[in-house]
Amino acid sequence: MSVLRTALALVVALLLSGPAHAARIASLNLCTDQLALLLADRSDIIGLSPLARDCTESALCEQARDVPVLQATGETVLAAHPDVVLGGRFTARLAIRAAKEVGAQVLTLAPVPSLADIPRQIRQVARLVGHPERGEQLIAAFNARLAELSLERRETDPVAVVYEANGFVVHKGSLADDVLAHAGLRNFSTLAGTPSTGGQVAMELLLVYHPDLLVRDFSGPGRSLAQAMLSNPALLATFPPPHVVDVPARLWLCGLPQTLDALAILRSARDTLVKKDAAP
Repeated sequence: MSVLRTALALVVALLLSGPAHAARIASLNLCTDQLALLLADRSDIIGLSPLARDCTESALCEQARDVPVLQATGETVLAAHPDVVLGGRFTARLAIRAAKEVGAQVLTLAPVPSLADIPRQIRQVARLVGHPERGEQLIAAFNARLAELSLERRETDPVAVVYEANGFVVHKGSLADDVLAHAGLRNFSTLAGTPSTGGQVAMELLLVYHPDLLVRDFSGPGRSLAQAMLSNPALLATFPPPHVVDVPARLWLCGLPQTLDALAILRSARDTLVKKDAAP
């Protein structure tokens, strides 16, 4: 009888601990692609989105080279017979619906608005792909590094502008805005009264306001006319080193442990500015 009770207790414990180890995992979104690469067994991943291999967009593009690509269509997903499907809250809706209808476990993640939201998504994905312990290890390392890099916010913090192709700036409430704050920088777009959803800022306005740090984002392959404005001679003359820094867009397009690499770049740039201003 004791053996039977022990066996029943083990079954109950396994059921309460979450889903069994997943055998076939598909991801239909760039951000979930990268979380899958960090947390799942490579042999369990049957497909990632095509963007996973794009080094302009993906911080883990090299790790995705040997993983199959899966188009985000209902037909493709059904043919792949996944046990687990990861996706974005606002993309591949028909494919996500098809996966649910055939009984796959589905997790859709919204874009994270802050660094504090990243551990929660890591934990969700880790649990669903059958490796909660990996998630907790990743979260512990993330939190430790975040604490090491973060600064308290002050009204005297240098002002930084994240300037993208076509003159777009990042807005309040975005992940990039939160990274700036943790790096000890104030976001120009919130101080200058730009639209709360972000928007374009004319270069002339940027030159007049003259924030302390220009953070350039050369997103996209090649060098288009939209990107050329980031190398405009007038802009570079106004923001000479150390008042300019480049942060690859792939570091903060998604909420990942690699987002802290963007924080480290900005923290270093901020510290250099403060030392320069303090020098006699």
